[in-house]
Amino acid sequence: MSLPTIDASKLTKTLTTTPKELLDPKTLNFGKNFTDHMLCIKFTEENGWEAPEIKPYGPLQIDPAAFVLNYSVETFEGMKAYKASDGTINLFRPTKNMERLATSSQRIMLPEFDQEQFLQCIKELVKTDERFIPDQHGYSLYIRPNFIGTEPNLNLQYSREALLYVYLSPVGPYFPRTVKLYANTEEVRAWPGGVGNFKLGGNYAPALRPAMDVVRKGYDQILWLLGDDHYVTEVGTMNFLIFWINAEGEKELVTAPLDGIILPGVTRDSLLELARAWGEFKVSERRVTMPEVVQAIADGRMLEAFGAGTACVVCSVSVVLYNGVEYQIPVDPSNPDAVFGPLTKRLRDELLDIQYGKKPSPWAVPI
Repeated sequence: MSLPTIDASKLTKTLTTTPKELLDPKTLNFGKNFTDHMLCIKFTEENGWEAPEIKPYGPLQIDPAAFVLNYSVETFEGMKAYKASDGTINLFRPTKNMERLATSSQRIMLPEFDQEQFLQCIKELVKTDERFIPDQHGYSLYIRPNFIGTEPNLNLQYSREALLYVYLSPVGPYFPRTVKLYANTEEVRAWPGGVGNFKLGGNYAPALRPAMDVVRKGYDQILWLLGDDHYVTEVGTMNFLIFWINAEGEKELVTAPLDGIILPGVTRDSLLELARAWGEFKVSERRVTMPEVVQAIADGRMLEAFGAGTACVVCSVSVVLYNGVEYQIPVDPSNPDAVFGPLTKRLRDELLDIQYGKKPSPWAVPI
């Protein structure tokens, strides 16, 4: 007899008796304000998945010896809900997030889950706290699914108990300006044979100290490099894309390949698909090194560079410090006050038009 899987039809809901006041969207800081409710679904190896529960947002009760607290058996996702002008609420390519969550959880031996049923539960949570979704363009409701091992057991095996839980946070623009990068030649984010392509909590904690170090030096994010040739991988917690005239004289949008080091970002994949559909320039997924970037800047072939991710959507890069030298990256030569380069803005605008329902697309999934 098979164990119970997640069943959205068994979802229960307990509403808060102390609803929060809505904040002015202009005062929102990313990830610091949360809605009234959260979704929790428990698993045990003996009994399978319990009935999903939406309940008031609040602390979790976890045993001090739980796998998540001792061995970082934890993975998570980042998604958003967007409110269209007609009031429709859209998710953006949510099955991509479910697939990545499943892949990441398998890597750390968390139990399998029904992706479609879990997504239905998430949709119900968003409907429950719909009033927190800002109406303004560029604002959204950030969705954070978490999957953790909860069994109290210090034996380094696998967790026979687990918890899927989701909470929501209304957010505004993440980087409403260009960013300055510090190319790190001493530390690495990920390496061949590692877990850089999985969205695991353990990938993020080791990057905190170097990230804070570069902020103190006046930069926004780390440009992560790898190997003696300084292969350009990611920027902070974002994928990194370059638009240039390559050494062969072609206009090219290029980003690192999904080679086991790079996180397969949903925004990354979407931008590449949009650019390929235009058919106006070469779109590549291949290795690029910092010496190649420096040479392109010196030759005047660098056109734009930007980070991409769910939190920021896209953000243009204006400066990169590498080996003690600051290199200026063009943003928009025709407008010195521009926050986005021309291509970055075009990609961003088209993506936002899809997310907010202005442009019909199967990527926008109404709840």
